[in-house]
Amino acid sequence: MKKVNEGLKCSYVVNEAGVALMEISNPPMNALSRPVLRDIRDTLSKALADRDVRVIVFTGAGKAFIAGADISELNDFETAQEGADFLIPGQEITNLLMHADKPVIAAINGFCLGGGMEMALGCHIRLADESATLGLPEIKLGIIPGYGGTQRAPRLIGAGRALELILSGNFVSGRQAEAYGLVNRAVAKGTVVEEAMQLATTIAAKSRIAVQAALRAVHEGMAMDLSTAMKYEREQFGICYASEDKKEGVAAFTTKREPKFSDR
Repeated sequence: MKKVNEGLKCSYVVNEAGVALMEISNPPMNALSRPVLRDIRDTLSKALADRDVRVIVFTGAGKAFIAGADISELNDFETAQEGADFLIPGQEITNLLMHADKPVIAAINGFCLGGGMEMALGCHIRLADESATLGLPEIKLGIIPGYGGTQRAPRLIGAGRALELILSGNFVSGRQAEAYGLVNRAVAKGTVVEEAMQLATTIAAKSRIAVQAALRAVHEGMAMDLSTAMKYEREQFGICYASEDKKEGVAAFTTKREPKFSDR
């Protein structure tokens, strides 16, 4: 096991399978103050650059994933431009998550609200404890989500459901979030990190070349028209096709054994 950034508000431990458990620890509710945002960005950047890391599981310590922004900081500015600029660090992190070349799985435990929900929306895959509490309650403070919530939520679950959450500020449980399509699935209480680690381990065993090509094909392709995206998919398939891992995968399949990928 290797520990990185231990002692900061965000750190990770990577195991022998190449799965990094990245955890925010800012008691009592893991609020996103500006120092915490800096720690998250620093830790995430290190995990993405770490060759030992193949998949990242992102979670929160204690009774919350992330319960939102540090509300006290909302009094630190007055003008519209200052308010807009205040959002830049959070948007940079959610964009870094979304465009990461390694899969990031959010393991949503406890409260996942506001900026925390937006962090989860930036991840590639989301699992939630069935008893977790999720929402975008910024409207109750006279503001709107600002780390990408007004953009990613409607793209994920449709404008109607996204607007219901954003305009009401109401919370949903992990099970309701699954029904809405906010999360891939809700899991039994107390098992979300274990479930996320199991999924991450499955993905980590795959060819890094193919995993990265799939991430690019999905996320870059979604910003293209379908014809252009299909061409881009062919290009990504071609990258995989020319790899040693493709040869190993096909050989393993035909000889009925598990493949041993080399990421070449």
